[in-house]
Amino acid sequence: MSRKEAQERRAEILDISMELFRTKGFDNTSISDILSEVGIARGTLYYHFKSKEEIMDSIIDRQSREMINRAKEIANTKSLPVLVRFFSTLQSLNFNNSDDRGVVEFIHRPQNALINEKNHKVIMNEIPPILLGIVEDGIKEGIFKMDYPYEAIEMVINYAISVFGHEFSILTEELKQKKIVAFIRNIEVLFGAKKGTFDEITKMIIGVD
Repeated sequence: MSRKEAQERRAEILDISMELFRTKGFDNTSISDILSEVGIARGTLYYHFKSKEEIMDSIIDRQSREMINRAKEIANTKSLPVLVRFFSTLQSLNFNNSDDRGVVEFIHRPQNALINEKNHKVIMNEIPPILLGIVEDGIKEGIFKMDYPYEAIEMVINYAISVFGHEFSILTEELKQKKIVAFIRNIEVLFGAKKGTFDEITKMIIGVD
């Protein structure tokens, strides 16, 4: 098997496993299910992955890379206004992606704390520098006035991970809206923006005319 063929097979295993984890859940998906869907022998699977857990870990790694690339692409779209770039980049991080139910359930298991920590570390290492460029543009344009932009960004991301994570999807629509509005208002204060600067962004995000 050539390197390209091996990479394509690995990607196929991840794609099909991801779909099974989404629809059936991690626990209810067996190695036999994966083998059947991919149409390969057990030995071929174990050539690429030692276990179902390793498949999931690789899926999380791949999603993290895709998320970071997506965030970079939005952040570098200079044609967008600063506020739109900032919040669009934040939204691209998918802190609460209900489509990835199997992944979310897996990450938040107590026994998978190390994977959760690894995922958090990747976000905290990679995303603040991406957002910093946008915030610095906002400072130059006089939209933001702040002494510690990097640290403020870290606070925003940590809060977003905490509030808009696993438990957010079970809240009532009223509570979801309240938390989103509070989040944006607090960023406005933290970034030293004039009151009302983020009003249009707030309306766009919560869908208010």
